[in-house]
Amino acid sequence: MRETLKRTFGSLLVLTVAGCSSVKSGSNEAKAVAVEPAPNAGFIQHPERQTQRADLPFQKVWIKPGFDKSGYRELVVAPLNTQYMLEMDWLHDMSSASWISNVKADIAELAQYFHDQVVKDFREDPKHRFRIVDNAAQHKDKALRLELALIEIDPSTPVLHALSWAGPPGTGSAVGAVNQRRAAFEGRLRDLQTGEVVATFADRDMADIGPIDLTRLTWYGPAKGIMDRWAEQFVQIANRKPGEVVTDPTAFTLRPF
Repeated sequence: MRETLKRTFGSLLVLTVAGCSSVKSGSNEAKAVAVEPAPNAGFIQHPERQTQRADLPFQKVWIKPGFDKSGYRELVVAPLNTQYMLEMDWLHDMSSASWISNVKADIAELAQYFHDQVVKDFREDPKHRFRIVDNAAQHKDKALRLELALIEIDPSTPVLHALSWAGPPGTGSAVGAVNQRRAAFEGRLRDLQTGEVVATFADRDMADIGPIDLTRLTWYGPAKGIMDRWAEQFVQIANRKPGEVVTDPTAFTLRPF
């Protein structure tokens, strides 16, 4: 398997260099060029209300007119929804029942990781913008409930090639994923007392591309790094002042060695 991965890596590195340009920018505009938004998965009830905002790092956003976040002091982070991940086309194209079972276990682990990272970043926020409440029944002040759904993670092409799923290097439906390194989520913010959804947002993001990424022996590649970035951005948005812009970091950088 190791030799197969080495051969696959060599072929995919050539494809990567030829198939994408180097982009390095701290702006949301650069991300808009480099990463296409994911199709609506269905977690958000009215996706047509969402628009792209230049002052926020997420590709699709809707905020209820007149909503004022300043009165909320507590936050509940709900368990992540993974039902849309289980509907990914590439997963159903696989023939190995044991491999599919492993992927489903990984999806559950990734969802828990994303949840825990969001909780961790809010708890470690030096500004203490929100107090994290583990149980909704324990809240004392006005609280919001953050509800997230993982909807997409591109498979790691070297691993799929090594498992003989995607065919010879340079072929197969997973080949394009090496140039994307993407993950996507949909989210909504709910007033815990009234149950009303006061904001929705969705994003597809891309990780850095480099040889170290191409040799990772997991199908989900750099997904955790993307989740770390999202968790950090949630805290930045919670702390931002009126008129302040929260930008997305580098969309991707093709790094040699």
